[in-house]
Amino acid sequence: MQNLLKIWKFGWPYLRKYWGRFAIGVVLGLIFGATNLGFVWVVKTLTGRIDPSQPVQQVEDAEKNLGRIEKLKATVEAKTDEIFDEWLPKAGHPLVTKQVVGILLTLPLLMAARGFTGYFSSYCLIWVSEQVVHDLRMQVIDKFNSLSMDFFNRAKMGDLITRVSGDTAMLQRMLSLVFSDLIKEPATIIWVFTGMVIISWKLSMFVLIFLPLIVLPLIVFGRKVKKATVGNVKATIDQTSLLVEAASGIRVVKAFNLEDQQKARFQHHSGSIRHHNMKAAQARELVNPCIETISMVGLALLIVVVFKFGIDMEDLVALVASVAILFTPIKKLGRVHVFIQQTSVGVERLFSLVAEKPSVKESEHPGEMARFSKSIELLNLSFSYGDEVVLKNVALSIPHGHKLGIAGASGSGKSTLINLFLRFYDPTDGAIQIDGQDFRSVRMRDLRDQMALVSQEVMVFDMSIADNIACGRPDATREEIEAAAKDAFAHEFITQLPQGYETKVGERGVTLSGGQRQRLAIARAFVKNAPILLLDEATAALDSKAEEEVQKGLERLEENRTVICIAHRLATLSEMDRIIILRAGRIVEEGGYHELIKRGGEFAEMARRQGIT
Repeated sequence: MQNLLKIWKFGWPYLRKYWGRFAIGVVLGLIFGATNLGFVWVVKTLTGRIDPSQPVQQVEDAEKNLGRIEKLKATVEAKTDEIFDEWLPKAGHPLVTKQVVGILLTLPLLMAARGFTGYFSSYCLIWVSEQVVHDLRMQVIDKFNSLSMDFFNRAKMGDLITRVSGDTAMLQRMLSLVFSDLIKEPATIIWVFTGMVIISWKLSMFVLIFLPLIVLPLIVFGRKVKKATVGNVKATIDQTSLLVEAASGIRVVKAFNLEDQQKARFQHHSGSIRHHNMKAAQARELVNPCIETISMVGLALLIVVVFKFGIDMEDLVALVASVAILFTPIKKLGRVHVFIQQTSVGVERLFSLVAEKPSVKESEHPGEMARFSKSIELLNLSFSYGDEVVLKNVALSIPHGHKLGIAGASGSGKSTLINLFLRFYDPTDGAIQIDGQDFRSVRMRDLRDQMALVSQEVMVFDMSIADNIACGRPDATREEIEAAAKDAFAHEFITQLPQGYETKVGERGVTLSGGQRQRLAIARAFVKNAPILLLDEATAALDSKAEEEVQKGLERLEENRTVICIAHRLATLSEMDRIIILRAGRIVEEGGYHELIKRGGEFAEMARRQGIT
């Protein structure tokens, strides 16, 4: 029950949007339960009319009884006989056409009412559950988009994929398969058991004794299923992460003959999944045999009691029919309990995701941001990842139209500086201002609209060439896309592709060379037309020929823009107005390219190691 309440608490904010159809599904589910009672009572009535030894019990006879339940039973029987006397045949009375029609229609109509109310109840509730899960998936994606970079740095890729697909799919399966059962089956049990109490409350109390015995295996095996599901989810996350890792690094895997190693790792995770799946299946499949055995023990004892103390034939038939009808919903509720235990694991993970808060937050009242026109100021900027200090007291002014180069050894803080410009992180101390406005006081979307990034790691999406370029500005026209490609020196190779600009580039752009992907990134920056250009080792991964082609595009892109360029190859900084050298998060040198080489300091030493004199 606790896990069901947890799932309900989590799902209600999504479900209440569709409360109208949900209410219809619930009402139809209750009616479905009532039709089961109707079936039992019709069977009882028909049995009484077939057996000629059964006297017609009148309401007056019932008044002699002291018990209220007996009086209620007599009243209902009398009303039933009054309704059906004209339409149903009765032993010892002549059969008329009207009664033939009645007997031919009563059971089919009752079963049709039962079947269609069950169908429409399930349809409404499944429709609601599908809408709920769809909304949840979209919120998970929105949540991912809102979270800061530190969340993705600590999260496993397999965990992210499992939350989006696995956890929501688990909830979807539970809602789709179980939602309707949670309404219809308890309603059936309540209605039918109510009928049993009216027929014979003493025997009904005897049946009630066995319900706790049925619940016991549900509790025991439900816990086992939940424990197995927790292990299964962990192993699935590890396996998914391994698959992503292997697919991303397939060249390294093949180059170093790591296929057997990767297979062994995969086999370990797959074996763990198999183990936990079998544990869950073992517990899940044991539920029904236990329920069936306990139920049949109860039915056998019920028959013994009936023979011992005696009961009218019509009541006996009705009670047996009631027990038979109750058997199916009890089994289904056993399955429901198992699904709830499994789903609670995914819901707990979704709860934790929804509770995640971005470390970089929007200002409550963000100010408007005009197009960059004056300067960017770094005011005693410091930043650390936990206890690791990456930047310390960096003070810098970058005028509009200025081209700033950043150099330094690996780990000196160069890329962190770019991350702070894009507000992937907030400074630990100090501030960054653009035209006098603190980065933290404006909308992140407005801030990032001012910047275009071309990095060493080019992300090309599994879309057409045109759509990839348009990522820079989704509302760009085809003419603007082609103009950007020409400026990036990409138009020529694009037109030689099978479908030109409509060519799909494959996942991660695997059909393109490194230089081609980089020129698409430059075209993306061109079409964005942002006033600030961030270059993070944009040519570091290219060979000399590809670098030469890309560099031409970068030089055109840098025209009339403020440029902040990180480069490992110092020759690419020769056209910068100013260069700063970082060491251990501090600016240790700055000046023009030729000035720094002549000065003979740290930059000159780095240049010498690259053959620059």
